[in-house]
Amino acid sequence: QVQLVESGGGLVQAGGSLRLSCAASGIIFSSNHMGWYRQAPGKQREVVAVTTTGGRTNYADSVKGRFTISRDNAKNTVYLQMNSLKPEDTAVYYCAAGNTWVGAFRPAWWGQGTQVTVSS
Repeated sequence: QVQLVESGGGLVQAGGSLRLSCAASGIIFSSNHMGWYRQAPGKQREVVAVTTTGGRTNYADSVKGRFTISRDNAKNTVYLQMNSLKPEDTAVYYCAAGNTWVGAFRPAWWGQGTQVTVSS
């Protein structure tokens, strides 16, 4: 059974930082691309950042230079360091895993999400 468990969300003031973690089990972690997505109220889920099995990283334009995705294959964990947070970063953040890339990352598994709220 695949499990992706996010942690690290919370309430932070604009300009602050948070670090999200996602612990994976039930998959061969190093063989899976990992990603962070977010969904704000009334909006569609969007990709935030992805790290591939080969170590490449991709970011949404809205977070480039502020967010950093990283993975620790020994700990089966992917991280999202979020700096210079803005109110528009407020959303539920989801961890995703999968090994399919067809033009873009196609996750097979999702976590339950963690709330990030940025106050102005």
